[in-house]
Amino acid sequence: MWLCGGATLRAQDPIIQTKYTADPAPMVYNDTVFLYTGHDEDDAYSFKMFDWQLYTSTDMVNWTDHGTVATTKTFPWREEQNGAWAMQVVERNGKFYMYCTVQGNGIGVLVSDSPYGPFKDPIGQPLVWQKGIGDDIDPTVFIDDDGQAYMYWGNPNLYYVKLNEDMISYSGGIVKIGKLKTYQEGPWFYKRNGHYYLAFASTCCPEGIGYAMSGSPTGPWDVKGYIMRPTERTRGNHPGIIDYKGKTYVFGQNNDLLFLDMKEHRERRSVSVAEMHYNPDGTIQEVPYFKDVKVEQIEHFNPYRRVEAETMAWGHGLKTARLDDGGIYVTAVDDGDSLVVRGVDFGKRGAKRFRACIASEQGCAVEMHLDSAGGPLVGTLEVKATGGMQTYKEMECRVKGAKGVHDLVFLFKGSVGKDLMNWDYWCFN
Repeated sequence: MWLCGGATLRAQDPIIQTKYTADPAPMVYNDTVFLYTGHDEDDAYSFKMFDWQLYTSTDMVNWTDHGTVATTKTFPWREEQNGAWAMQVVERNGKFYMYCTVQGNGIGVLVSDSPYGPFKDPIGQPLVWQKGIGDDIDPTVFIDDDGQAYMYWGNPNLYYVKLNEDMISYSGGIVKIGKLKTYQEGPWFYKRNGHYYLAFASTCCPEGIGYAMSGSPTGPWDVKGYIMRPTERTRGNHPGIIDYKGKTYVFGQNNDLLFLDMKEHRERRSVSVAEMHYNPDGTIQEVPYFKDVKVEQIEHFNPYRRVEAETMAWGHGLKTARLDDGGIYVTAVDDGDSLVVRGVDFGKRGAKRFRACIASEQGCAVEMHLDSAGGPLVGTLEVKATGGMQTYKEMECRVKGAKGVHDLVFLFKGSVGKDLMNWDYWCFN
């Protein structure tokens, strides 16, 4: 827990604050967590979702925004833009397959040579669409040890198919399992230590996260209970579960970020994460609500390299956008806003200089504090006007007192009521 700009921040608060995110789908690849999410628009009242986003982390607390990886327009057979619902990405034979709910038109599949995209539609039609049923949402895909891949999905009924090795077609018919006890939607299918697991959004509404176990990838499924019990704070949910660097994590969603700005319910959700533990028999220990637990940082953050400014543990009020060259930058920077990077390791000798690439129309200042916005001031970057908000220039300043491991708080100062700057990247020397 720490203080920043007068607000108490905790690691268990929503991990992305520059956008509303939903339907988390984590994937571990090359020692990095790739977190794919849906995206609720800032003005959404009901479901207003046009695209899917990607974030990465190697320490589970600082996340880098990679922007939009696909939209409903990526499917040429999709007529309406709205409807970018839950998805999951899996890797096979060096390619990455993204299974997407294209709401109202079933489940589509995209493929890419990179986990960052671009993703393209290889079949030009839905992979699964049971016209007139409406159950075809929330796909989850797992490749078993024998190479057989399975896709589960459904609300309120649960279905599965056996995917072919090409991952863009299936053999046999669609198998309907039906309704499991407490099952609502959002299944997440995986295997661990010989046990097959199906986690899911449970018991609407509010929804918790329930789970079932089986000795077979096709069931029968034995509902064991809750990973996270339904409370009035959960409302909707959608699980994603990974093992990473010796720990297990469960991702879900909530309205905690929305409730920082208003108390009325809107479909503007945010992704959170908590550590999860298993019992010796493979059953799962119940996890408290996200705000009641703390995710520990796995490794310290290295500031002596180019760091994309859109890498942060906390940045409520800030936004991100895409540069012409495809990169992401931080924008909507106002006086008094702050950006927090957790667990920065400045080393014993400490940092001497700070450099950043920034665009600013009027100039401003970036203060660097340790541990909180009121903590020790170790440097101030005086940002000069660069000639426009898309005219980027590198600038630097001296740093003194930044030694050891600290949370780093960038505090922005400038004219009230004006966008101060756009920020591309930074590094310490």
